[in-house]
Amino acid sequence: MSAVVVDVRGLEPPEPFERAMEALTALPAGDELTLLLDRMPYPLLRLLDRDGYRHEDAVRDDGVVEIRITRP
Repeated sequence: MSAVVVDVRGLEPPEPFERAMEALTALPAGDELTLLLDRMPYPLLRLLDRDGYRHEDAVRDDGVVEIRITRP
């Protein structure tokens, strides 16, 4: 299993969502993607739930939202 980190902090919508989707499309099954964002991506989280991805989200002490996603 490998891990990919995509930092989309500071980007204007819809670019963070688009970059996240590109990274998910390229992610092999079983690998993990970590997204670093400025805010909680609720539309993305709903899509992940709908499509069966496992994910965990947390807001770090520095205010960065970190979403760890594993492809089914």
